[in-house]
Amino acid sequence: MSVTFSEFFEIVRRQVPGAEAVNGDKAALISEVVSDSRKVVPGALFCCIKGETSDGHDYARAAEERKACALLCERPLESRLPMVIVPSVREVMADVASEVYGHPADKLLVAGVTGTNGKTTTTYILRNLLQAAGIRTGLLGTIVENDGFTERDAERTTPESCVVQGQLAAMVRNGCGACVMETSSHGLELGRLKGMRCDIPVFTNLYPEHLDFHKDMENYFQAKRLLFTRCVKPGFRGAANAEDPYGRRLIEEFPEGLRGFALEEEAFARVKEWHTALNGTEMAVEIKGLDAPLRLKSPLVGEFNVWNVLCAVTALWGRPGMDEGTVQRGVESIPQVPGRLERHVLPNGACCFIDFAHTPSALRKVLSTVRGLTKGRVVSIFGHGGGRYAMNRPELGRIAAELADRVIVTMDNPRDEDPADIAGMIVEGIKERGGTEYQVILDRKEAVCRGLGLLGPNDVLVVSGKGPEKYLQIGSVKHPYNDAETVDEWCRRA
Repeated sequence: MSVTFSEFFEIVRRQVPGAEAVNGDKAALISEVVSDSRKVVPGALFCCIKGETSDGHDYARAAEERKACALLCERPLESRLPMVIVPSVREVMADVASEVYGHPADKLLVAGVTGTNGKTTTTYILRNLLQAAGIRTGLLGTIVENDGFTERDAERTTPESCVVQGQLAAMVRNGCGACVMETSSHGLELGRLKGMRCDIPVFTNLYPEHLDFHKDMENYFQAKRLLFTRCVKPGFRGAANAEDPYGRRLIEEFPEGLRGFALEEEAFARVKEWHTALNGTEMAVEIKGLDAPLRLKSPLVGEFNVWNVLCAVTALWGRPGMDEGTVQRGVESIPQVPGRLERHVLPNGACCFIDFAHTPSALRKVLSTVRGLTKGRVVSIFGHGGGRYAMNRPELGRIAAELADRVIVTMDNPRDEDPADIAGMIVEGIKERGGTEYQVILDRKEAVCRGLGLLGPNDVLVVSGKGPEKYLQIGSVKHPYNDAETVDEWCRRA
């Protein structure tokens, strides 16, 4: 799809009657919309966004040199390109991109997942269920972006709105019938999801996080709520956590659009019984209208993954092709989610789990889950990022000392801090708890290999903090490194 500059100007004027068009070729054909000058291609509209650390207006010349055909900006610029001037580029960019790309969200079944915890895993489960029903499905998330043909590492949870629209358009071109995406509170509040409308909005839970940005929990909730008020199609049908107070608020506000799911309370879908082990989970789900509980086997581990499976099944239940057999096959074949309690089985039968947990609450949840399933010892390896909340470091040490039999303290993106100083603060917490064997090995690869070498057949190693990341940031330099690759390499040599 494409539009002329004149058509583009009319799109903007429908939103901003006072928008001004300046100079250039009014017949210029716009085929792409970008906000990063490095990604400009011939025929692109370059949107000059003001960010926290940079201003896109400063890169207009670079965009022109890369053959951009027009500019969307907030002030007149010295450029030969035709430009449209508006008070806020962000406010109009999404709708312009949607128009240029032919309204791709309207051609896909779109599921958007928001909440504090569980977004990434839930999107993977949703995608697997949809594909089990024969629907090619794209994915936009924290870990990867998949357009139905190409998969690449994600740069952020929710990209800029023009990127979202471009990715949706690529999914349509590649034969996708659906898209599943994570929708962050930042992305919702900053308008990155304008122009994207969901058929299946999903709410997992809400816990204190990002309050430096949102200030308080009510503001945080209102940002999440935007998914259900601004980013849905008429007649949407999604799911919300009926045991979360904010989830109940959403269900009460949208009783026709949201189904509740729960482990203990009455809801549209409720887990009657479940059992989890190191190799997966079995669960029985009672669903309104279903005569007998739906019995599911999942390769994912832990109570929080019971929630994630339940959430995805509730969101999709009853849609075309989503019968009992399809749901059972889809749940049974869920792939390991990179860095989300990602299981690796060692040659001697021991297990290693790689997880993104980097806060005290997340580390406690992961170690508690593993502790309850392990017949042997639990070994915990982690560090803490430089420039992050330093008061968490002793608490991380205390939690690891409480729940693990042995702790190895290492580095985790020290950035501009001395990794030895970070490790020392973690060790303070370990010593406060007392009674747990520990050591400091700052080289993360060496630390992981040392931990793997300690395991007997019934032992478990938890490597936490980095999850799927493929680098270690030391100073301003990102060095190639990945926990899963280190584990796989060790297993090949063992």
